[in-house]
Amino acid sequence: MSIGYTMAGSRGGTDLLLAGLAARLAGNGLRVAGVVQINSDCGPDRPCDMDVRVLPNGPDLRISQSLGRGSRGCRLDPEALETAVGHVLASLNTPVDLLLVNKFGKHESEGRGFRPVIAEAAALGIPVLVGLNATNRAAFLNFAGDLAVELPADEGALAEWVADTRARITA
Repeated sequence: MSIGYTMAGSRGGTDLLLAGLAARLAGNGLRVAGVVQINSDCGPDRPCDMDVRVLPNGPDLRISQSLGRGSRGCRLDPEALETAVGHVLASLNTPVDLLLVNKFGKHESEGRGFRPVIAEAAALGIPVLVGLNATNRAAFLNFAGDLAVELPADEGALAEWVADTRARITA
């Protein structure tokens, strides 16, 4: 089993890439579990709102919280994140072709968030694809070990990896 990961260079690029991939794979009949992130621009003087869509059909959950003007702290709402985690974990009890996680972030680096879901999917033999940023790369590689496969930030290449990985599993 392998755990693929990708990192797009632009802000929000990985979110757009994985959301597009999830739609493409679902359109091809694959059963994709996990979450993709949808950012809503709130204007030039405020950071975007962050929502995740639990795949395949929701719910959509707001995972950011407003900390007030000028604040610099982490805006992630940990309770909302854990709600999303619960939905995704429950979905692993149904047939799943791929687990897609928008981001292995700070919470996952510390052993929380989607980390246990990723481990459960890998243990069940479900291919896993994770979005990643440079800040959390070392923690992810420490967690995933030799299961980690770096993939290009290209929707076609990611779809090909999913197809190849599924073919190896079913062979």
